[in-house]
Amino acid sequence: MATAIRSETHPAITSYEEVNRDVLKLLGRPGRGYFILLATAIALVALGGFAWAVQIYLGIGMSGLRNPVGWGAYITTFVFWVGIAHSGTLISAILYLFRAHWRQSIYRVAEAMTVFAVLTAGLFPIIHLGRPWLFYYLLPYPNQREIWPNFRSPLLWDVFAVSTYLTVSATFFYLGMIPDIAAARDATTVPWRKRLYSILSLGWRGTDREWKNFTRAYLYLAALATPLVLSVHSVVSWDFAMSIVPGWHSTIFAPYFVAGAIFSGLAMVITILIPIRKIFGLEAYFTPKHFDSMAKLILLTGIIVSFAYLSEAFLTWYSDELPHLKGQYIYGSIQGPFWWAVLIMLICNAVVPQLLWSKKVRTNLPALFVITIFINIGMWFERFVIIVTSLSREYEPWQFAQYKPSWVEMAILVGSFGWFFMWFLIFLRVLPGVSIAELKEVLPAPLRFRKAGGHGTSHGPEA
Repeated sequence: MATAIRSETHPAITSYEEVNRDVLKLLGRPGRGYFILLATAIALVALGGFAWAVQIYLGIGMSGLRNPVGWGAYITTFVFWVGIAHSGTLISAILYLFRAHWRQSIYRVAEAMTVFAVLTAGLFPIIHLGRPWLFYYLLPYPNQREIWPNFRSPLLWDVFAVSTYLTVSATFFYLGMIPDIAAARDATTVPWRKRLYSILSLGWRGTDREWKNFTRAYLYLAALATPLVLSVHSVVSWDFAMSIVPGWHSTIFAPYFVAGAIFSGLAMVITILIPIRKIFGLEAYFTPKHFDSMAKLILLTGIIVSFAYLSEAFLTWYSDELPHLKGQYIYGSIQGPFWWAVLIMLICNAVVPQLLWSKKVRTNLPALFVITIFINIGMWFERFVIIVTSLSREYEPWQFAQYKPSWVEMAILVGSFGWFFMWFLIFLRVLPGVSIAELKEVLPAPLRFRKAGGHGTSHGPEA
């Protein structure tokens, strides 16, 4: 008989057996609603794929890109998805090192979001190319063409930064799931799932030696992944800061981009968690305390982003450089053709998050859901404003030009969300979406028993 246990972060969970049952039921037979969502995501991917095929067949001119605006919605979306990916590493690695126990039930979703967001972001530099089949020219490998990438180019730095981030994040994601995959292996009776989980669990049996090696490897990977949160989006910001384009050549870009990435990434985690909590009945695992803690981090990073807006505006005014003043969105675009994008950015990123000062708002899930959607809309427009307004107003007035995204770019943008959610929905039905082992670590130890529900391999080490 299982002994009732209680936890401060998960007071509704009463036994280890309950954790196994509730988490593994996510891998059961999906309902009609799940297939409707999956079909919608696949349809959006098909729409984006069709638009890309049109662009490949008719040429890059099908996009809205024109000289001098050579970067537009594609690079905007690339930076957006790289930013979304940062919250997973923040929650899983940095908060793990700081022993924040409230992260235990939400970090798996955040890690999955990181991997799929990086996979989505990686598509856009290729889509942006006029000849996407030649993307491998960027890769520094031995070749007979005598064409080598320019290692001084920030665009090549992107290749190293994003590929390294994907490798470390995917490894960290998979390593943390091994004990939970073993629990799913022991519980399932479906033949193909049994074979799959047997392979992925690497023969995990939950011995003391395995747990010792697992916790050590997890700690080392967390320490390795932590600098990536700061470095990867800093490298992405250098794509802009290393240029001499007005509004880009600024030392504030690295911390500004990192804060914005964490800001938008945490918002996306909440946007995803709230529907998952309701659809799969995981109210005991995603409690108001979890959302309150994440909302506080969003408020903190939102204040940093707002300060960056003010700082950038002040530095632009203080520099008294006419091209910078004309190209800078606060002075040029607020009265120019992109005033609407600037207004959306400022309202969504600087005004709306101030509602989170109230605890009632932070723990009101419908309100929090709406706020996080506004934040992600604002963060996409922030990248749009940074890229388009600066390129359309550079040094020579005769080069000034307007940019208008085409239907091809918008279809591919929508398709990227379908691509992201397609893989996320598949993940929820194939692999454990909540950490079984780490949840049991934050629960008080029951009276001397190892096995709960016949799945002893899913436990953490005994206290």
